[in-house]
Amino acid sequence: MTKTHPTRFAFIAALTAALLGSTVAMAEVKAKIGHAMPDTHPQATAVAKFAELAGTYTNGNVKIQAFHSAMLGSDEKQLQATQAGTQEFYIGTLAPLSTRVKEVQVWDLPFLFQNEKEVYAVLDGASVKKIFDKIEPSGLVGLTWTGMGFRNLSNSRRAVKTAEDVNGLKLRVMANPVALDTWKSIGANAVPMAFSEVFTALEVKALDGQENPLQHMWANKMQEVQKHISITNHVYTPVALVASKKFWDSLSAADKAGVQKAATEAGLLQRKLLDEGDRDVITKFKAAGVSVDEVSADDLRKVQAKVQPVVDKFKGQIGEEFVNGFVAEIEKARAAK
Repeated sequence: MTKTHPTRFAFIAALTAALLGSTVAMAEVKAKIGHAMPDTHPQATAVAKFAELAGTYTNGNVKIQAFHSAMLGSDEKQLQATQAGTQEFYIGTLAPLSTRVKEVQVWDLPFLFQNEKEVYAVLDGASVKKIFDKIEPSGLVGLTWTGMGFRNLSNSRRAVKTAEDVNGLKLRVMANPVALDTWKSIGANAVPMAFSEVFTALEVKALDGQENPLQHMWANKMQEVQKHISITNHVYTPVALVASKKFWDSLSAADKAGVQKAATEAGLLQRKLLDEGDRDVITKFKAAGVSVDEVSADDLRKVQAKVQPVVDKFKGQIGEEFVNGFVAEIEKARAAK
């Protein structure tokens, strides 16, 4: 019988342990996710849950660090970084991609949705999957769609209850052609501006107002620089959680499945938190001294008539077949009991 020398055995054991340790270390992947919302916004809670669940569902292989409040840059800069692979995950608007992926602009068409039930049906439908397919060649992998909320109008000059009340207001709008044309058609002086610059512009009266979901406004302290809010629900803004394709392709199939599961659950959590928060945010605004006005159905119909030419114009540019399919999903949800 051949005897194994104790020293040799110890060496082999140590080498095996080192190799195993190296394998574990190589399997652990560190990643960043960034977004523009402050840490008081429901999105920050959902993103933290995504990071936690991704670690759990990948058995600790994927460790994600979350950065809120645009710490990693504007939405546009973060999207570019995610495309380049220097940032692994991003959650936010895909509007900066709209010049190359026209279908993204469908979310900016005004007055498509009546309630969140319709929105969530579309967020889980076929049309948004087509948008994810369209963005993949630009270096992004879509993981899930979630909510941000219906956009409403705020300003510091006067209560807005009719279309005429909008005339002459200098409003910050998203830097996309649909939003610009929509507000110009209503009579506003529409100014495209990065949201990170908006609070200061409102504070020094360089702007009269802006439009955003209510919880977005509250989390970003619009109550400190705005006196009036009008409930218009003119556009629903969703956000997408996307991964860098370069990073995604480096993951194992098991880790991809774990991260995808985490993203889906975090997206559903964000919707839930937003729905719950909408119930009391108006009360908060009123308590802070901000007037909150409803716009009558008749006046909203007048606004819709003013913006219809914008809808018709961009329907053709976005793609009539795609827009018709998108609207069909809304109508199906509307008809469902």
